[in-house]
Amino acid sequence: MLHNTNETNLMKRAVPSAKIPLIYEKSNNELWDRVTVNDALIVDSASPVESLKKKVKKIILDFEEIEVTDLEVSYDLTSFFEQYPFLNISEIAKRAGVNAGLMRQYTSGVKYPSEERVKQIKNPIHEIGRELSKVKLNKPKKKSA
Repeated sequence: MLHNTNETNLMKRAVPSAKIPLIYEKSNNELWDRVTVNDALIVDSASPVESLKKKVKKIILDFEEIEVTDLEVSYDLTSFFEQYPFLNISEIAKRAGVNAGLMRQYTSGVKYPSEERVKQIKNPIHEIGRELSKVKLNKPKKKSA
């Protein structure tokens, strides 16, 4: 049986990958992503996150011939609060033990937190997620007149 050598080589390189870290951040009033694959830095902009993921997966397939199964998205604080605007910045600051004014400066990009401060802020966000995942809702009984 004859094989097309180029096709066989492409199939070998286009194997599904593990999760690849995709960093989503805001700069100059635009949302940007960056991902590194095979020492190649890929930078682009798109919104929302799902559109960005599709776009980056296609770029990686086109240029690196790697089919990405999933991208692990991480955010800077500005893009995080834009992605999840329903979260209360002051409440998260309080839970993290961070001054609310300083937290707003972080989320607006005026100041930048240290790696240690990011971890301090991330913990209450994950706690809130765990709390919400345990919430049970029910349909109220109709009240009789």
